[in-house]
Amino acid sequence: MTSITARMAQIDQYGGPEMIHWVEDVLPAPAPDEVRIRTTAVGLNFIDTYHRRGIYPFPLPMGLGVEGAGVIEQVGSAVTGFAPGDRVATLGPAMGAYATHRNLPAAQLFHVPDDIDDETVAAIMLKGCTAEFLVERCGKVEAGWPVLVHAAAGGVGQLLVQWLKAVGAIVIGAVGHPDKAAIATRAGADHVIVTDSEDLATRVRDITGGAGVRVVFDGVGMATWEASLAATARCGLIISYGNASAPVTGVALGQLAAHGSLFVTRPTLYDYYGAPAERQAGSARLFDMLRSGKLSVTIGQRYPLEAVAQAHRDLEARRTTGSTLLLP
Repeated sequence: MTSITARMAQIDQYGGPEMIHWVEDVLPAPAPDEVRIRTTAVGLNFIDTYHRRGIYPFPLPMGLGVEGAGVIEQVGSAVTGFAPGDRVATLGPAMGAYATHRNLPAAQLFHVPDDIDDETVAAIMLKGCTAEFLVERCGKVEAGWPVLVHAAAGGVGQLLVQWLKAVGAIVIGAVGHPDKAAIATRAGADHVIVTDSEDLATRVRDITGGAGVRVVFDGVGMATWEASLAATARCGLIISYGNASAPVTGVALGQLAAHGSLFVTRPTLYDYYGAPAERQAGSARLFDMLRSGKLSVTIGQRYPLEAVAQAHRDLEARRTTGSTLLLP
């Protein structure tokens, strides 16, 4: 096995998109438990901006990106189950997906089925597995439940709406601007609230006959926390899974009692995709949902891989819809 020169995005300090720069480095032969991947497509996710800003800190300097698809070029001496030429995907937790080539532990890879193309898997792997665990294993949503999805026109939001409709929920989607309402409706939302012009909690209570929703899926964070509290039914659950606005801080447990003995959780994907059996079952469920047509991914925009800084700017300015791809 040989070394090669790879090109990769890196940050040396936390901050804005201008912190991202590109470096060339010699990539050694894979370690015994690793494989070398040639990248074919990279998925852009809000968690990438959290890493860049230091909300989720890692030692510096560091590469960015957790989700991508590629083709195996070399395998380490101890690797089984993977071979050169295999199509694979990863959703982390290893960083560094913004790269032409990378070495990764084989345990962090998923085989890509022949009937799903690289762009689709790179656009949906992390967001789709996120939707799977949020709906199926965290929220444990049942048919007939009213639920609220914040940022319903976003990448994860659209997948959540589709997944929730597939299990029979009554889906209320919240969007910030009128031009995104149609996107949430096309994804399957039964009701759409435009928060720029409507009070979210009031509309949710109107839609649910005053009861509120059983589960809130909130990837926005601080900006929507109060609205989530006010929109949740007695003994309901708020799943705060992201920080698109800012992290939720200073939560007083008495607030949960005052709003009806609410539950709240702040889950992370890797706690639900830690064991090999969990990873296999979750990804198999995702691929089945794709094959059945119950789940589809909208690729809203594609950028050259080295234009990732602009992609970060557009994502944080909410100028993107659906999923975003970075292509080498």
